[in-house]
Amino acid sequence: MSHLDNIPSTPGKHKPDKAFRFHSSAASSSLSKLTLYSTLFLSILLIFLLLLSSPSSPPSPRRHLSTGSHHTPLSLSHKLIRKSARPRSTTGHTVLVTGAAGFVGTHVSLSLKRRGDGVLGLDNFNHYYDPTLKRARQKILEKAGVFIVEGDINDKGLLQQLFDAVLFTHVMHLAAQAGVRYAMQNPGSYVHSNIAGFVNLLEVSKSANPQPAIIWASSSSVYGLNSRVPFSEKDRTDQPASLYAATKKAGEEIAHTYNHIYGLSITGLRFFTVYGPWGRPDMAYFFFTKDIMKGKTITVYESPDKGSVARDFTYIDDIVKGCLGALDTAKKSTGSGGKKRGPAQLRIFNLGNTSPVPVSRLVSILEKILKVKAKKKVVPLPRNGDVEFTHANITLAMTELGYKPTTDLEAGLKKFVRWYLSFYSGSKKKSSW
Repeated sequence: MSHLDNIPSTPGKHKPDKAFRFHSSAASSSLSKLTLYSTLFLSILLIFLLLLSSPSSPPSPRRHLSTGSHHTPLSLSHKLIRKSARPRSTTGHTVLVTGAAGFVGTHVSLSLKRRGDGVLGLDNFNHYYDPTLKRARQKILEKAGVFIVEGDINDKGLLQQLFDAVLFTHVMHLAAQAGVRYAMQNPGSYVHSNIAGFVNLLEVSKSANPQPAIIWASSSSVYGLNSRVPFSEKDRTDQPASLYAATKKAGEEIAHTYNHIYGLSITGLRFFTVYGPWGRPDMAYFFFTKDIMKGKTITVYESPDKGSVARDFTYIDDIVKGCLGALDTAKKSTGSGGKKRGPAQLRIFNLGNTSPVPVSRLVSILEKILKVKAKKKVVPLPRNGDVEFTHANITLAMTELGYKPTTDLEAGLKKFVRWYLSFYSGSKKKSSW
């Protein structure tokens, strides 16, 4: 934002003090006051004019609509943006995908584009994990005709430019600061992205005409210390076990607010431990594979009762089907230009595999696929935000979205390992999808 943005467009008018009266006995004092007020007013006016006439500061790199590490001229970017966002037919959707170079974002963007929807990506390519992987995903998307604008969801000016350039029918909001444990190291990044960034996106969306429907990624982490299984959308979610979970829960409440006040159609999706090719290196299945192959010892957590920690591992293709199902069944927002015209759709769904698997079983499957015996160190589950188990009740998603996961953990891990070995072997085929 330019430093001029906070300066009023016109200076305030000088208003003489109503109690001021000019009497000969007070002429000297009054004249001094008038001189002082006039000087102050002229000084303020001079400063304002100087600021107004001075060249504005160079725009932030994020204000450039860019792709890759180089910046593309604005006029060229607009052409690429419109081409990428143009659906194949008049019945297709026009979708802004935030976090498009992320794991889920890349898969969703490709699926939308391949079926004929217009897709525009947005990603800030942060360094939470190796951005090389994100750049590789970006190349895949570029080949498929998906343009990624390099920028941050907290840059309201950039978001406004995108909404001015394209009439989005939907926003698939997948950008977020992920990871449960990292929140203990960098808590501010979670508030910045998962709360402030989300609000920023909703602010621009609610002012659009027409307003887009919003589909966004919440998390199974919101169930926190809930002990009822399987986790249902009707269960309490007011006991988060991590800051990450707390920011996602806050996001759900914020979504309710914008739906209620502005008429935005909003659908939240609670993802359960997503895995698969092109996944995130901070996930257990990913770094277990890496460490097992290198002969390093892996740490496996156990619950207080000496049982194995369990997760409802959900394969990426199943998650994508759920995302597209949510988008296709999303009703239009009812607001216009920031004003609500009627009640709008508000939904939340679990997207899981509804089949929890102990982490010890995950390790056994990887040993079988990699044909390498893992060196394991079993330790108690630390108080770092992790929970003992997750288990999704997906009845609602099955009924309303037609969601039906079909990939079991062993089949999914085989696909992941095949991709992993190809990508990190330096093979020329590593960018294939």
